[in-house]
Amino acid sequence: MKIAEVSDRYGISPDTLRYYERIGLIPPVNRYENGIRDYNELDLRRVEFIKCMRSAGLPVEVLIAYVGLVQQGDRTIQARKEILKEQRRLLVARMKEMQKTLDILDHKIDVYENAVLKREKEMIQAEDQALEII
Repeated sequence: MKIAEVSDRYGISPDTLRYYERIGLIPPVNRYENGIRDYNELDLRRVEFIKCMRSAGLPVEVLIAYVGLVQQGDRTIQARKEILKEQRRLLVARMKEMQKTLDILDHKIDVYENAVLKREKEMIQAEDQALEII
């Protein structure tokens, strides 16, 4: 798969894909004779993993450390697991904070909606009273 196709599939710019390759998050991608990158299934799985981890908020530096450990083999399994567990803990904390923010927004929206409903009721009552006078 060419870089433009990978970019479209994962919503990652070609420049970002090249950057990930340059800093070692993705090993050098095979190339056609003309130099165009040819991503294979393993490359795509790596891109998908990186995208997922970046979406979760993992810094590039943490991913670089993680990939470095993967390249060292099975003796680093525990260290990799610890990185993932810590990042999960941080993500859960961010999600709780986001939920708190969402709850505040929902409350504020309810306040405004109730204020609008109250005004509408008052306007209807005022119109009814005006009609009674006529």
